[in-house]
Amino acid sequence: MHFAIDGTWERTGPVVVAGSPLKIFRLTAPGARIAEQIERGADVDSSTLIDRLVDAGAIHPESHPGATSVFTVDDVTVITPQLGGIASTDGRVVVDDSSTPPIAGATIRLDNNSGPGAARNAGRPLATTALLAFVDADVDLLGDVGIGSWLTPLLPHFNDPSVALIAPRVAGEPGSPLDLGDKPGRIRAGTRLGYVPAAAIVVRADAFDAVGGFDPALRFGEDVDFVWRLDQAGWRCRYEPASAVWHEPRSNWPDRLHQQVGYGSAAAPLALRHPNALAPMHTNGWAVGSWLSALAGHPGVAAVTVAASVAALAHKLPNVSTAWSLRTALNSHLRGLQQLGVVLRRVWWPPLVLLAFFSKRMRLVAFGAVALDVAATPTDVAYGWGVWSGMIRHRTWRPLRPKFVSWPRRSVAR
Repeated sequence: MHFAIDGTWERTGPVVVAGSPLKIFRLTAPGARIAEQIERGADVDSSTLIDRLVDAGAIHPESHPGATSVFTVDDVTVITPQLGGIASTDGRVVVDDSSTPPIAGATIRLDNNSGPGAARNAGRPLATTALLAFVDADVDLLGDVGIGSWLTPLLPHFNDPSVALIAPRVAGEPGSPLDLGDKPGRIRAGTRLGYVPAAAIVVRADAFDAVGGFDPALRFGEDVDFVWRLDQAGWRCRYEPASAVWHEPRSNWPDRLHQQVGYGSAAAPLALRHPNALAPMHTNGWAVGSWLSALAGHPGVAAVTVAASVAALAHKLPNVSTAWSLRTALNSHLRGLQQLGVVLRRVWWPPLVLLAFFSKRMRLVAFGAVALDVAATPTDVAYGWGVWSGMIRHRTWRPLRPKFVSWPRRSVAR
């Protein structure tokens, strides 16, 4: 099997630092030879080391043209939850979620509108195939007929019996929260790929049944909850951008902002269901210290904190070059700044706005957060409105809590 190394991969002799979050692997001699094979793009056999590297997000199974799969498109049933519009005639299962008027040609109609999760669950008993593809009605499979060739790069991943879910790239408008970029990865809360949208996913039917499908109580965030429950149950979930579909964006700004409010409203119930999984910001204490010092008007303290973080990382990784430690530490501080800007715009903006009335420094902070991404500010603010509405409704402050992580953890791998 071929594997692609993650962009975080750094190897110095028997030491590999990679993954999300970063993890240190100290390899035995046979393990170092396997690492060399992976870097060369050679075929490698399954092993405990490979499993640990994949699970850490350090390497990714590579989908390539001509890859064989134990499954074909005939082993996939496409299920589409739909509210209004016209039913597709490409052979998929269309679940009419109590539309008015009813959708002509729908496979099944629900008496009550209970949201997309419940509609997807209702389509499950109509499928007898080993794999289920959930595709929203506003997703274009880019000219495919029937189930289509978009599945071709996804199906080989299911050769691994532990893989429960594969998600393609959902392209759309610039900055779309559904588009997770062009890098493959393992999906897990608190990592680079913390979720995938259910706009288009392929799921192993046995895994779907094992976790009870989607939570019908969630009208938003049901896809995030579903993936997290699969991961917590020991299944693997992956993102494969070698396959891409198109999501039609909302046609006007009011609809887009309303959609973001809905997305944000899911934060509170998700935080209650998964208290250790959802946080608006994941960063380390060094980055927090440096930026808090800068915001407090102490740039000298901030600079010392950055330098100390480089020294601490270099001490923890004596086998890794000082240049890599410097680059990694600086990138951590830059990512911390970017995360801080996003969090201030999306989640913490109500108290920030209040403080800005009384503090010039807070006004500068607010201006800086907006300046980091002016185009994203309207949708970020709308998302935050949904977060606060949800917190008030569910009486919890958990969606506001950041999560602090340490420098790379150590691991001995064979």
